Amino acid sequence: MSREVLTFLCEKEPDLKVSGAFSNALDAFRFLNKKEVDLIFLDIHMPGFSGFDFIQTLKKPPHIILTTTDKNSAIHAFEYESIIDFLSKPIDPVRLKKAINKVYKLHSSEDKVITHAEPENGDKNLFYINIDKRLIKLNANEVNLIEAQGDYAIIKMDDKEYKVHSTLSKIFEKMPSGSFFQVHRSYVINLRKIIDIQDNTVLIKKSVIPISRSRRAELMSKLNLI
Repeated sequence: MSREVLTFLCEKEPDLKVSGAFSNALDAFRFLNKKEVDLIFLDIHMPGFSGFDFIQTLKKPPHIILTTTDKNSAIHAFEYESIIDFLSKPIDPVRLKKAINKVYKLHSSEDKVITHAEPENGDKNLFYINIDKRLIKLNANEVNLIEAQGDYAIIKMDDKEYKVHSTLSKIFEKMPSGSFFQVHRSYVINLRKIIDIQDNTVLIKKSVIPISRSRRAELMSKLNLI
């Protein structure tokens, strides 16, 4: 019943198109393997599979709004950068509208936050970031790491850092393939800037970055080990 009510409310939104509604995580996972979406309304408690477990199965999760009767679960939501908002059941249409508007604004800002520049002398690593309606040109080769901080991401370079309104995953998609790697849910690093790796940490400049256990093996495979 909750799913049907939520579907009905979303279909009344002129800028939303409901692509599907599923009673279990497996059917939703199969659907997402075939089709990309911008937003998921996700229940935390599902048969045999929690909403948080479901998020971890997605390689590049889109924006997510959680729905649940368990308000205590909201604490865990802060661990996931893809989660934009948290709605308590029964869904309040006014509160739902506010959550959707939050996604609209974030999606709009992400679309404009990074733009690739026209190659100069064949350099395809140049890109622009949009900060306070000002375009700033950066070179990906000079980026040390990118850190997620709430609704923002911090692009850190040798002598400066930039705070942009975007998710870590959106910026990661724009970086040159092969040069950058996401070592942790909150960090993307420039592989060329690695100074030292010890246990489950990597040293970039003077920053010690944690490495997720699930990503350590893939990181090591990308390095030129002797």
